Amino acid sequence: MARRQSSAPAGDAVQDYTENIVDIDVTSEMEGSFLEYAYSVIYSRALPDARDGLKPVQRRILYMMSEMGLRPDRGHVKSARVVGEVMGKLHPHGDTAIYDAMVRMAQDFSLRLPLIDGHGNFGSLDDGPAAPRYTEARLAAAALTLTDHLDEDVVDFVPNYDNQLTQPDVLPAAFPNLLVNGATGIAVGMATNMAPHNLVEVISAARHLIANPEATLEDLMRFVPGPDLPTGGRIVGLDGIRDAYATGRGSFKTRAKVEVEQLSARRTGLVVTELPYMVGPEKVIEKIKDAVNGKKLTGISDIVDLTDRKHGLRLVIELKNGFNPNAVLQQLYRYSPMEDSFGINNVTLVDGQPQTLGLVQLLSVYVDHRITVVRRRTAFRLAKKKDRLHLVEGLLIAIVDIDEVIQIIRSSDEVAAARERLMSIYDLTEIQANYILELRLRQLTKYSRIELEKEQDQLKREIAELEAILGSDQRLRELVSDELGDIAEKYGTPRRTVLLESEAVSPTVAALAAAPGGKGKAAPLALEIADDPCWAILTASGQIARTSNQEPLAESGPRSKHDVFRSVVKTSARGEIAAVTSLGRMLRLQVMDMPVLPPMSGLPNLAGGVPAKDFITLLKGETLVAFAPLDSVLAIGTAQGIVKRVQPDYPLNREDWEVIALKDKDTVVGVEPAGSDDVDLVFLTRQAQLLRFSAANVRPQGRTAGGMAGIKLAAGDQVLFFGTVAPGDEDAVVVTVSGTEGALPGTAPGAGKVTAFAEYPAKGRATAGVRAHRFLKGEDTLLIAWAGHGPAKASSLAGVARSLPQEHGRRDGSGIPLSQAVDAIGPSMTWP
Repeated sequence: MARRQSSAPAGDAVQDYTENIVDIDVTSEMEGSFLEYAYSVIYSRALPDARDGLKPVQRRILYMMSEMGLRPDRGHVKSARVVGEVMGKLHPHGDTAIYDAMVRMAQDFSLRLPLIDGHGNFGSLDDGPAAPRYTEARLAAAALTLTDHLDEDVVDFVPNYDNQLTQPDVLPAAFPNLLVNGATGIAVGMATNMAPHNLVEVISAARHLIANPEATLEDLMRFVPGPDLPTGGRIVGLDGIRDAYATGRGSFKTRAKVEVEQLSARRTGLVVTELPYMVGPEKVIEKIKDAVNGKKLTGISDIVDLTDRKHGLRLVIELKNGFNPNAVLQQLYRYSPMEDSFGINNVTLVDGQPQTLGLVQLLSVYVDHRITVVRRRTAFRLAKKKDRLHLVEGLLIAIVDIDEVIQIIRSSDEVAAARERLMSIYDLTEIQANYILELRLRQLTKYSRIELEKEQDQLKREIAELEAILGSDQRLRELVSDELGDIAEKYGTPRRTVLLESEAVSPTVAALAAAPGGKGKAAPLALEIADDPCWAILTASGQIARTSNQEPLAESGPRSKHDVFRSVVKTSARGEIAAVTSLGRMLRLQVMDMPVLPPMSGLPNLAGGVPAKDFITLLKGETLVAFAPLDSVLAIGTAQGIVKRVQPDYPLNREDWEVIALKDKDTVVGVEPAGSDDVDLVFLTRQAQLLRFSAANVRPQGRTAGGMAGIKLAAGDQVLFFGTVAPGDEDAVVVTVSGTEGALPGTAPGAGKVTAFAEYPAKGRATAGVRAHRFLKGEDTLLIAWAGHGPAKASSLAGVARSLPQEHGRRDGSGIPLSQAVDAIGPSMTWP
């Protein structure tokens, strides 16, 4: 390679152009140039200093903003002004690099403790910031602790790029900024990636290390169990974190915070409120849509971003019916950024050299730096106090003999002569003599002398305290520790990221993994909901739900608040059942659409159900009467005494159809399975007539038939209850509550009676039956009636338990006055 040099003497009319070619070695030139470039990138651009946790550009931004007076108690200034000051005085690189660094220090989703208070659009996880001419900034309160005491010789200052100004080689850093806010950077042949941590936890570990310099990694991890990311989320698996804290290198998995919510009566969804570190919602939505379109993800019907400034992040992922939410979530973790990996690489500068440090080393470097800062600050303050004490002592000497001092000054020809005479007569130093010569007349009062004496005593005490700190390593360490504690108390916040030792699995899956042949691995969840047996439940208060299994629903003990069963149908999770309405319509229902109650034993408090009106579309004046199986003969009773047994020949391609042809103004009051001819059909009327007859007396009919006469009603009477009683059920009871027809609902509790069902003789179909309740004076109707498997349970429509008489009364006897009104009666249990 040849390098050409030329020379041309100025002023010649004809220039004499000569060449001087120098041969150089290309290899040496490239090696030298590359090494200079690499060193510049490593030391001056990409890697943070282990002491203050800042790269040069970040340090210069904070220092220049401090010099500009951009404190938290003052107004914001244009970001472009800050960028210009930093670039022109300290950082001779592009304005884009400076502004990017400045923006990151203002983003609360990038730093755990932001250092710049930004005003305007400083970007989001999905979008970049506005131009610097549109945004404004000032220092955050926490940043002041990084730059405090720079004027007290706490750190060394070095020249800027053109040797016209100076800048701090490192900031004092009153808290461990490198661990708290983390760092990321790419240099030549190396990179750094450090996770943010919780300020309170890191400072607690630092204070422990100050008090116990020989502390081990296990000791410090009791205070710092893992990173604390600004965006929250969950960290799954801590082995990688332990490796990183021990060696400086490791990795961990971060996951979004997701809750399974019932979005509507028929729709379940996954609601995401926190995402992994540096993952934005738009990226998540895009990846999920790509995975759904690519057939990698199934079970997702829609994804909606409901994020706003008031409620924060909220991504709603709607699921298709029949899919297991936890299984879909596992797929989302696999095929979307809702699970991400963070690789820790703690490469940082120590004494200008890049090193990979573990937790103990990182804290040790910071603690040593902070002790040095406080020692230098204490020494600086001690020197200042001693200088001031020296001047005060000189002033006191002069004030004691002030008249003579004035005479000496007046009689001297020059200032130098006056200085020499004062130094010789009063044994003063040159500094004291100069200070006395500069005295103002107002400082010569008697009160000034008293003030000087007080100041002298105060200075001596402060000097003694400062000397004690410098003379004792223990006191110096205690001072550093106390200052760190004040920082933690002032700026500390609770942990945001949840740490999980391992992925949570269900007991069943864990048992399978631990079983022989399970290989210790958790089996994946089934994506679609299994067709497990369950119960579909309709309560008297109109709540709809299904159970997670088919355990018997039995009373397990007294409850102060419960609901009464109106219908309980044995089915499966992927099965279908029917809902029968008061207008004789039958609707096909998907069991999997119903909300699931947790596994239970005993009569449930159906807080997890949904109102029937939110689940089924009813016509005007129509009410839901009962649930029923689609594969069984049903018995239907109406208010006008009609009975019908329906063959299960329902249309397969329709969602609703007529199951009985009702007469004008007639309504359905009860529906029960009646596939056996041995079951008893029971009518109870408002005039307290009970008719019981065998189902064999009613032949099954098609769904369009109108039924046949069931009970013969007296004038003005109507059916209040229709149901079935199993043959030979010795625990079956009849419950009747009497009252006044004209009374307002809830004003008169009425009189109740519980009678054994066996006391009522069977009669023929279409007869009037027998009397079931004798009315007392003032009573003219039954308010509520029920017959079925006992003991019976009663409640209000709000689900509050009500008491029934304990003793069985005669079938034609009167009731016992009730203390509270009863709105619903049902069985205490159901059985397979």
